[in-house]
Amino acid sequence: MQNITLLGSTGSIGKKVLKIVARFPERFHIVGLSADKNHKLLIEQALEFNPEIVCINSDEGFRQLKSSLDSSVQIVQGSEGLVQAATHENADTLVSAIVGNIGLAPVIAAIKAHKAIKLANKEPLVSAGKIIIDLARKHSIDIIPIDSEHSAIFQCLQGEKARQVKRIILTASGGPFHNMPVENFKNIKKKEALNHPNWSMGGKITIDSSTMMNKGLEVIEAHWLFGTDYKNIDVVIHPQSAIHSMVEFIDASIVAQLGVPDMTLPIQYALSYPERLEQIHETLTFDILKYEKLEFFKPDFKKFPLLQVAYDCGKKGGLYPTVMNASNEMAVSLFLNEKISFLDISRMVIETLSSFTDNKMDIDLDSIYAADDWARKKCGEIL
Repeated sequence: MQNITLLGSTGSIGKKVLKIVARFPERFHIVGLSADKNHKLLIEQALEFNPEIVCINSDEGFRQLKSSLDSSVQIVQGSEGLVQAATHENADTLVSAIVGNIGLAPVIAAIKAHKAIKLANKEPLVSAGKIIIDLARKHSIDIIPIDSEHSAIFQCLQGEKARQVKRIILTASGGPFHNMPVENFKNIKKKEALNHPNWSMGGKITIDSSTMMNKGLEVIEAHWLFGTDYKNIDVVIHPQSAIHSMVEFIDASIVAQLGVPDMTLPIQYALSYPERLEQIHETLTFDILKYEKLEFFKPDFKKFPLLQVAYDCGKKGGLYPTVMNASNEMAVSLFLNEKISFLDISRMVIETLSSFTDNKMDIDLDSIYAADDWARKKCGEIL
């Protein structure tokens, strides 16, 4: 029995995790749940899965949880509550599916508490990749990725030797604007940017996909997860989203992982690893005959400048990825609240980075949090 704390249970990833847990009750048990503001759904989930600890960020949500759940359930709040849930004594696994750098502290605390890590939260590895990977090695903790692309790479590498990897190839759908002329980008509205052609995801990650920052974050993640140099990580546009990523080996062989564009598959693989469990629904069956063609294109770095920004920040290292990530979080939030335009997202990130001069290569959590805070304040000044 795997005893799970699930952070981000009301989001798109979290809800799929709970469907898998419900399908295999003999394999998985929920110890902890967390949400940001959606207390109504969190209460429903808590009543169904009977966790021992529940965390909510909002004050109103905290009050509602207190009045709705049994007194035997420990109810905690905010960033400290996330750490409490992640390190609960009866949990042996942390599934981190929250969005943003708020996921950094609970992941680090869970590693120190010797919990297995199943990671969908991109930002901790982007901001603190070296710290997390070094800590995981120190405590002999494997980090199993949930992202579809990193899950694909992880699966392609099973049974292979790291020294025989030549190149990682991350596939990208291209988002909703792959074929749109760049001169039309100034007219893009929120509704259009949230209309992803293949995947059903949360708002922040969907906007990141439309700017291709999402793929840039994945490049940095891949660097840390698989110990691969940036020059050996390529991105290709693959509009069909049938191949989730590929690995090229030194003998020129390329191994790819295919599947329907549904996050249930990588989530289930991460939860059950090193075993595989039977599919939970017929819609997950991949019928290759339905694909008349599989297309691949070079990404347009001029149309999607944030992809190049991510490569550059990853190579610079230090605090640059933190500043990039924090400014992107701010810019996307402003766009979703319709306070800036689509093109302003990349402008705000680039302007923030161009103002950053206090880089440090020997980073720690304090410097990461300070750089994150500086970037958010800088975005406010730019706004």
